[in-house]
Amino acid sequence: MSIERVRLWGPIVIVVAAAASAAAQQEQAQPAGPPPVEVAWVPGPATVDLGKEAEMKLGESYRFANGNDTRRLMQSWGNTVDNTEVGMVIPTAQGEDWMVVFEYHDEGYVKDDDKDEIDADGILQGMKEGTEEANKRRKEMGVPGLHVVGWDEKPNYDPVTHNLVWAVRGRSDDGSEVVNYNMRLLGRGGYMSVTLIEDAAKFAAAKPKMKAVLDGFNYKPGRTYAEFRQGDKVAKYGLTALVAAGGGAVAAKLGLFGVLAKFFGKLGKAAVLLVLAAGAALKRLWSAITGRSKEPSVQPE
Repeated sequence: MSIERVRLWGPIVIVVAAAASAAAQQEQAQPAGPPPVEVAWVPGPATVDLGKEAEMKLGESYRFANGNDTRRLMQSWGNTVDNTEVGMVIPTAQGEDWMVVFEYHDEGYVKDDDKDEIDADGILQGMKEGTEEANKRRKEMGVPGLHVVGWDEKPNYDPVTHNLVWAVRGRSDDGSEVVNYNMRLLGRGGYMSVTLIEDAAKFAAAKPKMKAVLDGFNYKPGRTYAEFRQGDKVAKYGLTALVAAGGGAVAAKLGLFGVLAKFFGKLGKAAVLLVLAAGAALKRLWSAITGRSKEPSVQPE
């Protein structure tokens, strides 16, 4: 992953909080919501492929969409896709609306030599500065400003599982909040990006369920982090860069505002979260893609 290709998932998520009220207004004008998408959901229990590198044992309380269907869903929501998407998991229980999106990045083996040197305070400060700088662009777009509140969970790395985790909370000028929960599961040839999509009010309840889903995740034989061999492709960055890039930290210093500006023009994957933050729009969306018929219990503000 060259630094020019870094996808600013952190700012994208935070941007959505400010856009949610606009989405709710649009929902009132277009009550039908997005058109239904035909998805070949795989019900659990089952073992499903996450691309060529990994697989997952899916519990009975979940359903899975493969990479192609995940991209089709995202595109139906107005998102751009880049073929890193390898799957999506949703719960089957009524009243649960979160989803987990999986994307695989074949950027090479990410060395964890800096596992004890991740500067959480420095990354957070850079993230705040980058977001405030990006507020100038948001002002031009006529949307509320956005602000990084802080870590919901500081970056932490497990040297046994080789999983990197962090969560950031953001707040818009109108008080809307969103939590961006990220995991990077390191493998021999790259890493799996796992993102929990949920609004801030429900985040605490959804987080352990996401972890339960990931209990079934495994890299395929020969593709685990421990199976690295001399001569394999090695990424040109470490753990700190994964957090900084994924969280949008020090964006100005890294020269990434060109990428960020492109995001503002297209909204990218923020559209997924934008829809999820739109109150009743979420409930109708959920019915459209899963076939659920329960009446929406959340009304737009």
